[in-house]
Amino acid sequence: MTAVTDQDNGKSNSNGGGSGKSAGDTSGRGGDGRWDDGLIARRAAAAEADEAGEAAPRAPAEDDAEPQVEAYVPSGGPLPPRLDALRELVGLSRARLDRDTLAEAGRVLDEAAARQRLSSRHTVIAVAGATGSGKSTLFNALAGAPISDTGLRRPTTSQPIACSWTDGAAGLLDRLAVPGRLRRRPHPGPAAFDEALQGLVLVDLPDHDSAATEHRDQVDRVLALVDAVIWVVDPEKYADAALHERYLRPLAGHAEVTFVVLNQTDRLPGEAADLVLDDLRRLLDEDGIALGEHGEPGATVMSLSALTGDGVLELREMVGRFVQDRTAATRRLSADIDAAAARLRPVYVAEGRPGLGERAREEFTDRLAEAVGAAAAGQAAEREWRRNAGRACGTPWLRLWRWYENRGLPGSLDRMGQALTPPEEELTARQRVEQAVRIVADDAADGLPGPWAQAVREAAFNGAKGLPEALDELAVKAGAPGASKRGGGTEAGQAAAPLGAPLGGRPAKPPRPKWWPAAVLAQVSMTLLQIFGGLWLVGQIIGVLEPGLVTPALIMLAGVVGGPLVEWSCAAAIRGPARRYGQDAERRLREAAAGCGRARVLDPVAAELVRYREVRERYVTVTEFSTTGR
Repeated sequence: MTAVTDQDNGKSNSNGGGSGKSAGDTSGRGGDGRWDDGLIARRAAAAEADEAGEAAPRAPAEDDAEPQVEAYVPSGGPLPPRLDALRELVGLSRARLDRDTLAEAGRVLDEAAARQRLSSRHTVIAVAGATGSGKSTLFNALAGAPISDTGLRRPTTSQPIACSWTDGAAGLLDRLAVPGRLRRRPHPGPAAFDEALQGLVLVDLPDHDSAATEHRDQVDRVLALVDAVIWVVDPEKYADAALHERYLRPLAGHAEVTFVVLNQTDRLPGEAADLVLDDLRRLLDEDGIALGEHGEPGATVMSLSALTGDGVLELREMVGRFVQDRTAATRRLSADIDAAAARLRPVYVAEGRPGLGERAREEFTDRLAEAVGAAAAGQAAEREWRRNAGRACGTPWLRLWRWYENRGLPGSLDRMGQALTPPEEELTARQRVEQAVRIVADDAADGLPGPWAQAVREAAFNGAKGLPEALDELAVKAGAPGASKRGGGTEAGQAAAPLGAPLGGRPAKPPRPKWWPAAVLAQVSMTLLQIFGGLWLVGQIIGVLEPGLVTPALIMLAGVVGGPLVEWSCAAAIRGPARRYGQDAERRLREAAAGCGRARVLDPVAAELVRYREVRERYVTVTEFSTTGR
């Protein structure tokens, strides 16, 4: 391999790893300013060898070279279905949730798609730490060469510096925005030829607590893109609140792709290093970071001295096993999904079991029936039946008397019940409808997360627009009392159509039972007996007929008594049919009101609840295979 040690000033001092000749300009940049992971350097070496007349191996042409990128291939693991579910979740939620709420989930999807288009053979690990923690020294120790500047000047590292052990990482480094002049290869040696490190891309970051804002911004940007991170802490700043509150605690779900290294243990006397390491584990546990101990998945915590090399080999072996596992990128993406899902939990997870139960539907129907006057319509229909029966089966004299009473007198019996309750003491029909809609919307939204509860209420209130008018139209067709003025908000007034009219709007008289003609004939017979007996008596009085008062008196008495008796019998017989007729009229108006309310209010609300259940199922799929337990 070719070792390059380009510093921030753009100069480099390197030696050819295998040819023994100078590589010329070894800044890692070709003529177009792009780094090609040593390929250009090898071609330059070959060209110099040709000019010198020496035999050199021919560098492979671009067409002959192996592909620089080995993209991810679909697998049977949990990550693809989780990403698909998150994508569907975001798509279904755009109309209900604001853009800021879905921003993090959208970023995770974008970054996952970008990472999966790049090499799966490489693992990108960032080395991060505070000022003076020795992260650059550790970076150089892992690379086996002084690639990153170290010294007393602070900050020493101003831009990310990357070291790639194998070819094909150009796309990953482009994604991290690491410039070509800061891309390195390890010096030939044990670290460079370590098989376990093949595929490693190590990135040295600026100080996360740097006084320069742009340095902190670069740290935040790169940490969001790498596959894993090695946090380097020192005995003085391992408990720094800036580190724990800004980075470790928010990234607690990324424990499986996190290394925490206590550096500079050579400065601690005796058992002080173990005490500090134990305290560091305690702080990490308080941050919610799972520690990978006793074979459990979690963060790797260890101590070392990058300056003396104590523990560096052990860390290199751990990193090698981690790289060869080839699952770091998948773990990182899975942890990102977990973090995004945890932030979305308040807008998807309900407190109880929201929905419209059968009881809530029935109560809504009852309130609409009350608002439309279904009970009053049934009572009016029953009275109409009784009135028709009385007209058909009553005595002529009683009907005449009732006609006389009903000539227009305001206190007549037929007009009783039309205004039993003063209008000012009753809720208006419109208020009843609004109250019914508000109650059913609150019942349906109870326990739902805020955005979905608001969507349910909006669906109910939007569907309720025009509902009072529609119910009033139904009441008019059914002939309910006060229907002509219900849309204006009162239940007083005269019915707009005859009671008992079908919902089609066509007036119809109550049907008569089959025995009515016989009852009418009997009543006519009783009337004829009264007339016949009366005429007989009159004839005897004036002397036209022979005297004999008993027979005509009995005939007349039979007619006088039989007429009311027939009327009473008919009244008793019509109680059941009249009641059933009234109940049927009430039921038809109630069902019509329920159908109208269902189409305008309940169905839109149910559609919103179905939509919520769909996104809830997607959310469950997103969190079902969580690797962090969130």
